Amino acid sequence: MNTPLPRRRFLQTSLVLAAWPGVSIAARAAAAPATRPAQTPDGAGLTTYQLGPQIWVRFNNQVVTCYRAHRSQKYPYCYPLAGPVTGLSVTAETALPWPHHRSLFFGCDRVNGGNYWQEGYEQGQILSDGPRLGAATAKSVEILDACEWRKPGGPVVMRDRRVITVTIESPRLRFLDWRIEWEAVEDVTVAKTNHSLFAARAAGDLAPTGGGQLVNAEGETGEKGTFGKKSAWCDFFGRRPSPAGEVVEGLAILDHPGNPWAPTPWFTRDYGFLSPTPLNFITEPWTLGAGRSVTLRYRVVIHAGDPREAGLDGIYRAWAQA
Repeated sequence: MNTPLPRRRFLQTSLVLAAWPGVSIAARAAAAPATRPAQTPDGAGLTTYQLGPQIWVRFNNQVVTCYRAHRSQKYPYCYPLAGPVTGLSVTAETALPWPHHRSLFFGCDRVNGGNYWQEGYEQGQILSDGPRLGAATAKSVEILDACEWRKPGGPVVMRDRRVITVTIESPRLRFLDWRIEWEAVEDVTVAKTNHSLFAARAAGDLAPTGGGQLVNAEGETGEKGTFGKKSAWCDFFGRRPSPAGEVVEGLAILDHPGNPWAPTPWFTRDYGFLSPTPLNFITEPWTLGAGRSVTLRYRVVIHAGDPREAGLDGIYRAWAQA
């Protein structure tokens, strides 16, 4: 359990952060109080629970997600991502034909010759310094983490500092907002690769191969219609059982227009893979000098109803302007 922060220090810290809108993720992680939503005996509302490198988020005592950052893993990831109506995860923790996909994650292959995406830890791991809870409100909570990219026994090649904000927007709508500062510790070169950056592996029943659907913001469908296309968002959705009968639930990733490569072409697969991954479509290796960084923002929308009913276009417009 977290030790409560003294009220005076909490107010001082809050005022400093509020007065500095450009504050970095690193500064927020160092200064933000380790707060959490009020824990009620019956689990009503938004509650959190941390056990070592795992942070669980619940709403009305039902799991929303868990951030998993044990250093024995290839990289940190979120699983499950519970559908707001059924409680079934909209992602797969691992599935064939590519079992190294872990639900919702950030990674990259071919980083100075290292592999921070696929299995084989000797080729590189993304190692968490230990996640913790950040600011919390009645309907949202921050998960803060800092990670090192390195091979076992080798020097740190890159670092990332991430803030994941989990929001219960409505009974049928949840957001996971990822903000990542990705910094080169040494001069970095990333060769062209389809194994790159932010990605999700959808649950089988939401993927076209399992009876679900894939669509982008332009209304193009399936892997054939969405692969390599630039778009604001892509979404998997499908029908699933619930106690009240069949409902539609879905998983969308929104790519922020302020990201370095926006609008980004997407790597999609009908079996359920989804990633706004520009590094698969570059013609020359991408480089980042030592000490330099890029900031990446993504919104994950877990929704009931199809993309139109969920209002993905409006959600994207509001988020892009925030």
